Amino acid sequence: MILMLALLGLTLIMTGCSEKAPANQDNQNQQTGANVQIDNNLPPEQAENDDDAETKRILIAYFSATNTTEDIANHLQEILDADIYEITPAEPYTSEDLDYNSDCRANREQNDADSRPAIAGSVANMADYDVVFIGYPIWWGQAPKIISTFLESYDFSGKTIVPFCTSGSSGIGSSAANLHGLAEGANWLAGQRFAGNAGSTEISNWVNGLSLSQ
Repeated sequence: MILMLALLGLTLIMTGCSEKAPANQDNQNQQTGANVQIDNNLPPEQAENDDDAETKRILIAYFSATNTTEDIANHLQEILDADIYEITPAEPYTSEDLDYNSDCRANREQNDADSRPAIAGSVANMADYDVVFIGYPIWWGQAPKIISTFLESYDFSGKTIVPFCTSGSSGIGSSAANLHGLAEGANWLAGQRFAGNAGSTEISNWVNGLSLSQ
C-alpha cells in the first residue's frame, strides 16, 4: 500500500509539471506572436503612406518696410507653426526713402527693371522647405524689387510658393504673376491681399482653402 501510494503521488507530481510547462511555452509564443503580427500587419503601401504623410516644412519669408506685412506674417507663423524669415534690406529704408510723392529711393527702384536691392543675411537651409510663403507690401501696384532679389537668390524648383501682400486698397493684381519667371520650376498658388488690420480668422480661412496637405 505504501509503495502504491508513493507511486500515485509521484505520478500526480509529474502530471502537474507536464501541464505547467506547455502553459509557460504558450505565453512565450503569444508574446512573440503578437510582435510578429503587429509587424506583419504593416503592409508596404501603408509604410509609404506614412512617409508621404510627414508634415511639410513651411517657411514664411516677408519684407515689411512699415511693419504692416510683418503683422500678417506673424499671424501666419502662429497658424501654420512655420519658420519665419524677415527679408531685411542691407540698406534700411528711411521715411524719406518711402516718400512716394517725391523722387524717393522706393520710386526709383520700382521704375528700374534691373534694380535688385541687396539683402542682409540669407536662409541657410532653403533646400529643407517644401512650401514658402512670400509676403510684401504693394508699391505702385507691384512687389518691391527686393522680392526679386530674394527669389533670384535661391533654387525654388519643386517648391510651392504662396504669395501674400498688404495694401491700403490695391489688390494683389499682377504683382505675384510678374514674379513667376524669377522662380522657375516652382508651383505658384494664387496669392491674397490683406489689409493691415486683418485678423487670425480671416487669415486662417485663406490658409484652409489652400489645400497645402495635398
